[in-house]
Amino acid sequence: MVRFNFPLFLTWCRIVAIPLFVAVLYVPEDWIAEKSRNLISMWIFIGAAVTDWLDGYLARRWNQTTSFGAFLDPVADKLMVAAALIVLTEFGRIYAIVALIIIGREITISALREWMAQLGQAKSIAVAFIGKLKTTMQMIAIIVLLLYEPLVPHVSTPLVGTICIWIAAVLTLWSMIYYWRKAAPFLKP
Repeated sequence: MVRFNFPLFLTWCRIVAIPLFVAVLYVPEDWIAEKSRNLISMWIFIGAAVTDWLDGYLARRWNQTTSFGAFLDPVADKLMVAAALIVLTEFGRIYAIVALIIIGREITISALREWMAQLGQAKSIAVAFIGKLKTTMQMIAIIVLLLYEPLVPHVSTPLVGTICIWIAAVLTLWSMIYYWRKAAPFLKP
């Protein structure tokens, strides 16, 4: 039986937020203007991103970590990012290749982590700084591209978001190579 606690509740809230922030973007223009849809979906995404940090922090601080929470948290993160990337691709705000790189890396590294856990070597590919940097850049890019409206006069939000998402894609590939190199000694047939 899964033990329910507040950090786990936050993870579930993040999962529920995924269809919500996507649905907001598809509300008809005569109901909500595009600028408002972008702003609302961006804030829902930010809220979900904050719960990603908060649930882990609270679980450790309150000693409420569970194996189910450890499983569900990264699943929620990957679903949230994948949904955002797919929508941004459909709206023409990012290239499909960027979404494929990021989503493909997430699937690949998740599978690698599962394999390494079966070998009893999960700690050898624990989250590294490059992974955290990749995630941070990814979140910034997605937030800016969801907003898609200037925050500061004479600053193109689409341009800033595009630059950030390409940096995130490069960091994504770099982190994938990093994790594969860490795992390589254990992957002999």
